[in-house]
Amino acid sequence: MGLILSIDTSTTVCSVALHTLEGELVSYYEQHIDKSHSEYLAVMIQNVIDNAGIEMSELKAVAVSEGPGSYTGLRIGASTAKGLCYTLDIPLMGVSTLESMALQVSYSIDEGDLICPMLDARRMEVYTALYTSNMEEKLSPQPMVMDENSLSEYTDRLVYFGNGAEKCTPLFEGRSTKLIKNIVPSAQYIGELAIELYKKEEFKDVAYWEPEYLKEFQATTPRKRL
Repeated sequence: MGLILSIDTSTTVCSVALHTLEGELVSYYEQHIDKSHSEYLAVMIQNVIDNAGIEMSELKAVAVSEGPGSYTGLRIGASTAKGLCYTLDIPLMGVSTLESMALQVSYSIDEGDLICPMLDARRMEVYTALYTSNMEEKLSPQPMVMDENSLSEYTDRLVYFGNGAEKCTPLFEGRSTKLIKNIVPSAQYIGELAIELYKKEEFKDVAYWEPEYLKEFQATTPRKRL
């Protein structure tokens, strides 16, 4: 039985999933982690493998969220996925965080709606993209500073969600929109998209691939106490 292991560490919700190549979800584990994912990810992967009753050697590929998202989280997920692929000599696939979130919502919206995942990028900036109800990309993933005119050129109903969504609600007043709460990135949907990538053999170069951060990392210095 061919199996794909999927990892998402793009936000404080860390998740791991195991799918068959036919699309069946075999095992799933999710944990809300405020601190570094590195302390928990290896254990979560082993839990998923053990729950499925398989050996790590039975994996056919590893998929990982390629961003956007937390810079540190994405790095941890990428390095873990690459390490597994090196060790097991299996292919690596990168899946857009925003596309996986859009897929999650696509099962429950109306035809004609525009799907708008939003990940917080601090202040009034978000990482966002647009997809049709059939999961066709309308606007590629990008950072966007939101104001009253943002995305106003799109007249179809905007279904928006993610940890950067609620702060944008006042900006959409008077427009055709719908906010969906409690949608977080999930390895389950990373895995669903990865199955198609596997069939098409759209693999990453394990040696050189890096996540799609969309913005350069900006370190912050704690303020000195007076």
